[in-house]
Amino acid sequence: MDFRLKVFYIVASRLSFTKAATELFITQPAVSKHIQELEEQYKIKLFERNGSKISLTSAGEVLLNHTKNIFEIYREIDFDMSSLINERNGLLRIGASTTISQYIIPPLLARFHQKMENIKVNLRNGNTEQIESALLKKEIEIGIVEGQSKNKSIKYTQFLKDELVLVCKSSHSLVKKDELIQEDLKKMNFLIREQGSGTLEVIEYALKTIQLKFSDLNVEMQLGSTESIKSYLLNSDCVAFLSIHAIEKELKNNELTILDVKNLSIERYFYIITLQGKNDSLSDLFIKIISSYYNLEL
Repeated sequence: MDFRLKVFYIVASRLSFTKAATELFITQPAVSKHIQELEEQYKIKLFERNGSKISLTSAGEVLLNHTKNIFEIYREIDFDMSSLINERNGLLRIGASTTISQYIIPPLLARFHQKMENIKVNLRNGNTEQIESALLKKEIEIGIVEGQSKNKSIKYTQFLKDELVLVCKSSHSLVKKDELIQEDLKKMNFLIREQGSGTLEVIEYALKTIQLKFSDLNVEMQLGSTESIKSYLLNSDCVAFLSIHAIEKELKNNELTILDVKNLSIERYFYIITLQGKNDSLSDLFIKIISSYYNLEL
């Protein structure tokens, strides 16, 4: 593998010569020299330099796409060749949306590592929109997400069933009510996740079944993670729709309580996402192992 391409890839990904030097354990002048050699080789500028900031030129964008494809081929070669001697070495880059990366995937990764200790796994965290974007840019091989945007370039495979429930702190006055109705929801203060979260899309669709729009709800605050929402709930009279997988500990400790809403049931699936038409032996192996953890047939 041409080391100069690796240097270019890191610089292009971080848009920083300094960060690339740190990551590659070489000096910044060495990074600059490698980039300069590539620009001389192709007789075209790869980066625009504006003071301390850099950005990719159109030529740089083209080279970045080719570099991603080259690294993908090398990654597959490493895994397939090592498999022939039963060593199975390689790198797998996974992306998971927030709820999954915090509450679902850690035991799966531990199981995978026990079986495949020579395979390095990099996990990226983000909302569904960000993980799909990373997959399309070939920055990850597999994603596990909460929503299904039906992008035609992505293959969606049902993975694990989830339920979103309305929760509040256990000392909340609402806990005394057996069942809530639509009008009750309009009087509550809600905490929600950020735009681009798969959870929001699912909630909005479910509310329509009880003739409610998202705009009918009073949103007190929008927070970027499930953990921050749970912490806020424990210190306020707000409510929030959260994954049942995310609140197991709080339910057990009697910190949070589930509120029943008449005629409202919010069920969804988590999806494994891969690029449409892309076969990858290492990704297939990972999917097979994590599916066996939940006794799923994918």
